[in-house]
Amino acid sequence: MNIGNIILWGFSSTIVLTTIMAASKPMGLTRMDIPFLLGTMVTSNRNRAPAVGFILHLAIGLLFALLYAVLFDAADIHTWWFGALVGFVHGCFVLSVGMQIIASFHPRMAHPYQGPTPTKQLQPPGFFALNYGIGTPIVTLIVHIIFGAVLGVFL
Repeated sequence: MNIGNIILWGFSSTIVLTTIMAASKPMGLTRMDIPFLLGTMVTSNRNRAPAVGFILHLAIGLLFALLYAVLFDAADIHTWWFGALVGFVHGCFVLSVGMQIIASFHPRMAHPYQGPTPTKQLQPPGFFALNYGIGTPIVTLIVHIIFGAVLGVFL
């Protein structure tokens, strides 16, 4: 396992994933903004949140690249299709479990069963993040499949 390779391709695949997600927002495919969601977990400054969240997302992407590399080595399969399959499972996990978990501990996000509060809060993602638009699960799955395929080819 080459750590330099994992860092290079983990960084690259995370940049691709984040870029496609960011481009899908103005195209009307989703309202989800991962850097903003992550950034507002650690800062209340909404202007600074996207930059902080982008750095957090890169770090998370590197950690996932390491997990993918371990999985590729354990299965002894290093192909784009296996990476895409792992990416699909990863995307399903993010949508079904990850987005629900983030809503439970995000300090600036409304909780799904909480009524309105006087403090402005972020909308919780809902099941499969559908509160952020009908295209959100589709875009999220596609970018995670691409993330995994890139790692499958280059790791």
